[in-house]
Amino acid sequence: MECVTEIRKLSGGRSLVLLESGLQFPLYARELSDYGLEEGNFVQEETVSRIMDEILIKRARLRAMHLLEQMSRTEFQLREKLRQSYYPDQIIEDAIQYVKGYHYIDDLRYAMSYLENHASVKSLRQMEQELYAKGVAKELVEQAVSESELPDEMSQILALLEKKHYDLSCDDRKEQQRMYGYLMRRGYSRSAISSALRQVEE
Repeated sequence: MECVTEIRKLSGGRSLVLLESGLQFPLYARELSDYGLEEGNFVQEETVSRIMDEILIKRARLRAMHLLEQMSRTEFQLREKLRQSYYPDQIIEDAIQYVKGYHYIDDLRYAMSYLENHASVKSLRQMEQELYAKGVAKELVEQAVSESELPDEMSQILALLEKKHYDLSCDDRKEQQRMYGYLMRRGYSRSAISSALRQVEE
C-alpha cells in the first residue's frame, strides 16, 4: 500500500497520478473514480497492478501502433513518444516488445530506408550523424551502409556544385571559400571537396 502524492491535470481529459514510490501513470477522470484514486489516499498494490494490466498495457500498445501508422520511427523515437505520454517504463517496454514482435519497428530497416531516401542530397557522414541522433545504434548504421548502394561523394558534390551554378572560372576567392565551407558543413571530406573542385576547374 502506498500514498497518492499528487494528481496532476493533463491535456485531453487525462490526469497524471503520482505515487510515493515514484511510479506515475496517466488515467482519465472516470478511471480515477473507478479505482478510488484521490490525493492523499492510499492505494493497494493489487489495485496498481490491475491498472497496469487492465488499462495501461493495452492503451500503450495502441498508442505505439498509432504513432507508427503516422510515420516510421526508430525504437528510440518511439520510446520518447511514449514517455511524453507519461507511461511507466515497464509499460513502455511492453509496448516496444509488442510492436517488435510484429516487426513494426526495425532500426536496421529504418536506417537502410533513410540512406536510400536521402543519399542523393546528403553526405554519408551527415546521414550517419542524423541516424545516430535518431537513436540508431552505430553497428546497425554501419551494417546499413555496407548493405546499401550509395553514390560516391564525388558525384554528390559535383551535383551540388551544378545545382548551385558554381563556376570556378570566375576566380572569386571568397566564392570558392563560401562553397568549400558549404560542402564541409554538409559532411563531405576535405579530399573529396578538393578533388571535385579541381575537376570543375579542369
